[in-house]
Amino acid sequence: MSLTTLKYYGYLVCLLLLMAIPLTAHTGFIYSANWISGTIDVIDPATNKIVQTIKVDLPHGVNFSPDGSRIYVTSEDDEALDVLDRQTGEIIKKVHLSGHPNNIAVAKDGRILVCIRNNPGALDIVDANSLTLKKSIPVNGGLHNNALTPDGKYVVAGSIWGNVLNVIDLQTEQLAWVVKFDRGTRPMTVEANPDGSTRRIFLQLTGFHGFVVVDFATHQEVARIKLPDEPRWYETGGQVGGASHGIGVAPDGKTLWVNSSITRSVFVYSLPDLKLLGHVRAGRGVEWLSFSPNGETVYVTNSAENTVSAIDTKTFKEVARIATHDDPKRINTLVLP
Repeated sequence: MSLTTLKYYGYLVCLLLLMAIPLTAHTGFIYSANWISGTIDVIDPATNKIVQTIKVDLPHGVNFSPDGSRIYVTSEDDEALDVLDRQTGEIIKKVHLSGHPNNIAVAKDGRILVCIRNNPGALDIVDANSLTLKKSIPVNGGLHNNALTPDGKYVVAGSIWGNVLNVIDLQTEQLAWVVKFDRGTRPMTVEANPDGSTRRIFLQLTGFHGFVVVDFATHQEVARIKLPDEPRWYETGGQVGGASHGIGVAPDGKTLWVNSSITRSVFVYSLPDLKLLGHVRAGRGVEWLSFSPNGETVYVTNSAENTVSAIDTKTFKEVARIATHDDPKRINTLVLP
């Protein structure tokens, strides 16, 4: 092979490597909904910098279409689902809902599942093609948070006011079963079995410094795990009624991350044995959390100081604290297809 040919192939290899950099660096973005300021800050996990700020009145939940082209935001100001173009941040349509909206989940087929907090409570289903309200499913108590099961067959939705967890079958669009508690249900996350079916639901309760474990097969609470009281930071402030607020299973399914306002920390448990591995100090008023697309970083909103903590999931160390607009609360990750 001639020297000229070798140089040519070397040039092609370098060009291909350069072309690959943006693809690996931008596999997704982190969206922090800042309630008081009426903004959504978009964080690039490759740099931990804010790359876009979107204006939305009183944003609550934020989620995305399966193809990543649209952002869905519940606006508490006008009881609507705002549908935005991801690239421009412009509103495509306002979908008026059956009541006051809270959090959002998106089914694998694109249906948008919106929690309605007005009593007696409902799960609004918005059709992603027509962008119209298709159906309101009656539930037990006004809904606050919801999460899709790993297999996409069910959505679990909890009520702070009804002290209940509703499990809704997405094939029939009917309430399947409920679990009742002695306190209001707050953030939740779902664990998968090795075959992709649902194993357990982890959820937090009003005023309880820890989380509850619900077995999906038996529909029963099987454990209530209290978080450590140290390192103590403060008893008041942060999430009202939520001593532990914000919870998530890491993308690899090996760890459970649980926020604590009392200790200003995030506690980490191994899965499936729920052994405490350690904790990471975050900011004041830890609220919600979400993982980077590759699972290497977890992002925690600190509402009392207007920041987001970026924490390395391997070393359990905070690697960045990102200044946001006022009152960062719900946070979610867009994984680009």
